[in-house]
Amino acid sequence: METPFSGPPAATPLLQVDGVTLAFGGVKALTGVGFDVLPGSITAVIGPNGAGKTSLFNTISGFYRPSQGSIRFKGQDITRTPAPQRAKLGLGRSFQNIALFRGMTVLDNIKLGRHAHLKTNVLDALFYLGRARREEAELRRDIEERIIDFLEIDHIRHAPVSALPYGLQKRVEMARALAMQPQILMLDEPVAGMNREETEDMARFILDVREEWGVTVLMVEHDMGMVMDLSDHVVVLNFGQVIAQGTPAEVQANPEVIRAYLGAGDVGDLRAKLRTATAPQGTA
Repeated sequence: METPFSGPPAATPLLQVDGVTLAFGGVKALTGVGFDVLPGSITAVIGPNGAGKTSLFNTISGFYRPSQGSIRFKGQDITRTPAPQRAKLGLGRSFQNIALFRGMTVLDNIKLGRHAHLKTNVLDALFYLGRARREEAELRRDIEERIIDFLEIDHIRHAPVSALPYGLQKRVEMARALAMQPQILMLDEPVAGMNREETEDMARFILDVREEWGVTVLMVEHDMGMVMDLSDHVVVLNFGQVIAQGTPAEVQANPEVIRAYLGAGDVGDLRAKLRTATAPQGTA
């Protein structure tokens, strides 16, 4: 007897967060958080201020260690893997508060992102021997021909970061994360503090890095219009717990999400808020 066709098999998750609990003393920042990130997807983590979004990012990238639960990357348990090793495995991230070296140039800041992958030893680097020279040349070529060109920051490559406006500093931080050669690019509020034009540029870069480079994106973001436009999957946190997850349309219509954001169960209010957030300037 023929078995009915049930469609293609589901993709194996690239990242699996399972029952993660994080506590600081007696205060629980995360409680039983779980979700999957599929390869090639854009997954957004949203929630009100204080919901635990950045704590979750810090746990995934290895800055915090959960008291319960597990984190798996490409099927490998990385719950106790140090942050530098996670970066080497393919988890690259930016930060909510810009964490660039302000006295260094744009190019030098970006080059630091590749540090985890360099094989040059101390002696090679000290005397700038053959391997060090080759790695430096390859690194610079990759950054200048791919990353700087991709993010349209060629005109500022030699500028000190401290001299750049906020929007360009956020773009440089994304460039440094891309220099880490990530399989998952973790962006913590990539458009926070940006004007509409800067936000549209960043949204385009996020879509392009997925489409052109095949990089999976996991982001925390407050801009609901951008989240709903870009994301394949949305995870909603409130008080450190997942209260909803699914497609943008599913999350947008979820009464628990409405209550978390608005304090009421009126889905029409949230939809009106989203329309306002995504409407062109000068329109109602």
